[in-house]
Amino acid sequence: MYHRKSGMGIRLASETLKRAQNQILEITSRTKPESMTDRIRKLNSYLSGWLGYYALAETPSKFELLEGWIRRRLRMCVWKRNRVRTRYRELRALGVPEWAVHKLANARKGHRRVSQMLSIALDNRYWSSQGMMSFTERYHQIRQAWQTAVYRTVRTVV
Repeated sequence: MYHRKSGMGIRLASETLKRAQNQILEITSRTKPESMTDRIRKLNSYLSGWLGYYALAETPSKFELLEGWIRRRLRMCVWKRNRVRTRYRELRALGVPEWAVHKLANARKGHRRVSQMLSIALDNRYWSSQGMMSFTERYHQIRQAWQTAVYRTVRTVV
């Protein structure tokens, strides 16, 4: 909790974010031979429960950072499971320009570095088409519903 001009506010503790990240690391482990649909299903289940519990926190920037980190983890999982030949085929199927396909498919950088470059091809639209829920959109929906309910309660009391 913290003080602000209009009263008290709620923040997320750093330990809370670390616990969530550890759970997400386990779900998105690159060494587990699991399909992406199963990973996304488990991740959506965990994140919807976690977000439902911590939606009262007034730190949307933390949720945005966490969502970006999650998408980067998923891109690393996609990249790790493919060989160079498969990477060429899949990047072309995603509509990536040929110069970028060659550059990405043959990259010898680490998974984290390449996952940042892959954000061109595997953007938010791609993940939503795969079934990944938008963490920040869900946060704003919950906050809006909560604020509407509080406003209605205050109006009926007054």
